[in-house]
Amino acid sequence: MENDYLIKKKPLNALIIFVLPIIIGNLFQQTYTMADSAIVGRFVGEQALAAVGASYSLTNIFIWVAIGGGTGASVIVSQYFGAKRYPEMKLAAYTALLSFLIISLIGAAIGLLFGRQIMVWLNTPDDVLDLASTYLNIYFMGLPFLFMYNVLSAMFNALGKSKIPLCFLIFSSVFNIILDYYTVTVLEMGVAGVAWATLIAQGIAAVLSFLVFMRLLRKIGGKSSGIFSPAEFFSMAKIALPSILQQSTVSIGMMLVQSVVNSFGSLVIAGFSAAMRIDSLCIVPMSSMSNAMSSYTAQNIGAGEYDRVVEGYHAANWVIVFFAVIICIILQLFNVQIMTLFLGEDGTAVAMQTGCDYISYMGWFFCLIGFKMAVDGLLRGAGDMKMFTIANLVNLSIRVILSITLAPKVGVAMVWYAVPIGWAANWVISYAEYRTGKWRKIYKSNEA
Repeated sequence: MENDYLIKKKPLNALIIFVLPIIIGNLFQQTYTMADSAIVGRFVGEQALAAVGASYSLTNIFIWVAIGGGTGASVIVSQYFGAKRYPEMKLAAYTALLSFLIISLIGAAIGLLFGRQIMVWLNTPDDVLDLASTYLNIYFMGLPFLFMYNVLSAMFNALGKSKIPLCFLIFSSVFNIILDYYTVTVLEMGVAGVAWATLIAQGIAAVLSFLVFMRLLRKIGGKSSGIFSPAEFFSMAKIALPSILQQSTVSIGMMLVQSVVNSFGSLVIAGFSAAMRIDSLCIVPMSSMSNAMSSYTAQNIGAGEYDRVVEGYHAANWVIVFFAVIICIILQLFNVQIMTLFLGEDGTAVAMQTGCDYISYMGWFFCLIGFKMAVDGLLRGAGDMKMFTIANLVNLSIRVILSITLAPKVGVAMVWYAVPIGWAANWVISYAEYRTGKWRKIYKSNEA
């Protein structure tokens, strides 16, 4: 088939062909989340920016549940696709979509009921609490669209069709930014405006993605035996649940870190929030390569091409070094200009200093998260989830413990000083697991 290049082309070429649309798509996705922050920061004020930023750690939990679910589905779908077992592949895809529709509705209900109280527990300052609650309520109403889009994107990637979610991301990103500007500057809806803009843009992209995905499945040979399979659900859960738990735990940990930042006041929150948006943008090439390695590994293991997995892993690390060097140079030379995009020329000194300090320091260490994500992607694609999960929990524990215990004494900078230490520990554990070669045997044992 035309989409089997991940198991036929040279590993470096295959990964670059596959990962570039993912990187571009994720950059567009980050662009419109950055637009939310930049537009409210410049046209509404630093309190509005702080409200969106304070909400970010909570919304991240649900985002990572969606991404983790998509990851579990994509690994199983990729393995079936690589083995040319198309009926099972379709059944796994249908099972994933139905399962996560139900999960998203439950998540939306939980968020609407308890979102404000969680923000209170996180020490959200009184001057931004109401704005944050408004943003969250609208966000949770759109949660089913967020889940649908992320799961569908992962499954497109599993089939080697990474250009399709890219097209939808470009559309939704541009549309979201236009709506952001219109709702904030023309309708003067403030924080609620950017939340509604995101919901509408994601909703349209999710529905269109679903229609295209169903059409794609119809073109692939083989007929599914139904729309839900408990066996396929549990197969995906073996991979998805550790990923979801790991990522959700990370997000919960980041909520605890956010509560430390919140204790320093709304101006520090504003600067930290803007810097976190930049941080998320810089991580895009690394996380995209992680997702690419998962699909690449799964397809090649499904086809029995284990040596190609190793070659692809080495190629992925060279790509990561390339991006890390570029990111470092940009952040060292233009940190003030970048922060001004969010805070404006008249941004407060506290917010500006917080943001600049964060991105200048972090710029030196993105290679670490890249190396960590590449080997994590390989382990995840092979279904080797035990040490993957442990490594990421160690990463989280280091960051949370250092932030909570030392930030009140050293200052808010301890929050970002702790990050590379956690990344390095994660990589050491995951790489050691990779070197054992256990990942080569996981798929065979599952088949047996």
